[in-house]
This record gives sequence, structure tokens and C-alpha cells, in this order.
Amino acid sequence: LSAAANLRPGAEQKVVFITARVHPGETPSSFVCQGIIDFLVSHHPIAKVLRDHLVFKIAPMLNPDGVYLGNYRCSLMGFDLNRHWANPSPWAHPTLHGVKELIIDMYNNPKINLEFYIDIHAHSTMMNGFMYGNIFEDEERFQRQAVFPKLLCQNAEDFSYSSTSFNRDAVKAGTGRRFLGGLLNDTSYCYTLEVSFYSYILGGTASAVPYTEEAYMKLGRNVARTFLDYYRLNSLVEGPLAATPKTR
Repeated sequence: LSAAANLRPGAEQKVVFITARVHPGETPSSFVCQGIIDFLVSHHPIAKVLRDHLVFKIAPMLNPDGVYLGNYRCSLMGFDLNRHWANPSPWAHPTLHGVKELIIDMYNNPKINLEFYIDIHAHSTMMNGFMYGNIFEDEERFQRQAVFPKLLCQNAEDFSYSSTSFNRDAVKAGTGRRFLGGLLNDTSYCYTLEVSFYSYILGGTASAVPYTEEAYMKLGRNVARTFLDYYRLNSLVEGPLAATPKTR
């Protein structure tokens, strides 16, 4: 590990911050997040390259009390936590408060580049996996933001770029994506990753394929895999890329 590019003394760290399950009823988000984690800690050569070059910070369950109680959207206190990022209370929204403090600390650390924030959700009416991003006045920044979901679309047959959208809906102002998108600088990209509760449509067909736990985890593996393409690290992978576990 001492040779890893992101662990050398004084090295600048590139951080990918991932959160999930802020809405307790959105169980598919946990399976997607599990797929990301399982892949990143595996012995797969792609995972090794990613660990050497990026720092992944993952909070897999932002609403543990809501999950424990079987709530669909709210915490123990009855709050939709994904509307309180702007000013979370350490008493009423402790998980959000703690994660936000950590993100701000990293953002203020000159040796850390917080490059991605991805919040994983599940969607009750749309099919496939897709993303929400932000709208910026800077056209170049707006175009750069589209790169990751376009790459993910190439890696995951169930991810839909055509369903991906970029917005600044006032109702979503208190979400992690919207708040952090306004807080972080123009080298950071903030997304909501959504995945259908029920099925996805294969490209070029009209047939809906029901999601399974394994299919959700495959999407997670493909999310992790896409960082290899985004950072152009493919040449560092030992052995043929064909050895990738079948992530499609």
C-alpha cells in the first residue's frame, strides 16, 4: 500500500464520497452500494488500481433509525433527511450533520480533492438506472458533468443516459446533490444515482427485465468500474480486462 499514488506522504488525495439509504424504504440503494463496496475491496485487478489512485469514502446508510423502524421516507423524528442538507441539526439530523461536517472538512483540506459525491436512491415509477445532476451557468462545467453518466451508460446495460437529467428544481434544493453542488468548486461533481424498484429495459428491445438483488449489485460494480474509464487508468490494470467479472 505504501506505493499507492494516493497514500504517499504529502500526496494529494482524490476522493469519491458515496452515500446511500437516506430514504429507508429505498432498499435497492443498499444493494447497489453493497455492489460498489464488494467490488472495491475485492482482489480484482481493476479494484486494486482504483484503490491505488482514489480514496473512497462510503456512508452506506444515512437513515439507520428509519430503516430499523421500517419507515418509507422519514427518520425516527419524522424528517425527510434529504431535505435538510442546508442546515442539518446535530440533534434532529445527526447522521446528516456528521457526514456534512466530514465533507466540509475534506473540502477545506488543501491536500484533498473531493471530486465526486454520489447519493444512491431508488425510484418507484421510472425504469432502469439513471442520474440526476445539477445545472450550471458555465457551459464547460455543465458538459464535463455529463461525462461520468455517459461512461456509466457504456458499462452498464441497465443504465439509461436518456433518463438522466440535470435540474435545479426548487423542491430538491435541500438534497445532498443540490446543496453540495452549490457548495463545492467546479472540479467536483455531485449526482443522485437512481435505480428502479422493479425493472430495466434492455437497449434495442421493449422487454422489461425484473431487477434482482444480484442485478442491483452488478450496477454497483459497474459504477465502481466506470471510475477506471473516467480517470483513464485502464493501462495500469494487470492482465486482460476480459478478466473482469461479468458486470453487464
